[in-house]
Amino acid sequence: MNLGNIIKNIRKQRGQTQAEFALSCDITQTYLSQIENNLKEPNLSTLKLISDNLNMPLPILFFLSMTEDDVQPNKREAFQIVSPSVKSLVNEFFAV
Repeated sequence: MNLGNIIKNIRKQRGQTQAEFALSCDITQTYLSQIENNLKEPNLSTLKLISDNLNMPLPILFFLSMTEDDVQPNKREAFQIVSPSVKSLVNEFFAV
C-alpha cells in the first residue's frame, strides 16, 4: 500500500503546498511529509481529515493506494482485471 504517495499526488494536482495542506488538516508540515513519504502511518482520525481536505472518500484513497501485494494471492488476477477500470472511473469522477 502506498497511501502517502497517493496523498502527495492528489495534493500536488490540487496545487497545494505541504504547508498549506498540513494547515488545512491541522497537522504539522513535518508530519505530513512523513506521511507522504510513508515514514509514518497516521491514525484513522488524521486520515479522515486528510481525505476530507482532499474531497476524496477515505475508501477511495485506500483503493487507489493498493498494490498487488496488498491483495490475497488467489484474488490478484481479479484485482489486475478490475483495478484499471475502477481507477479510471475514480480519476474521472474525482478529477484525480
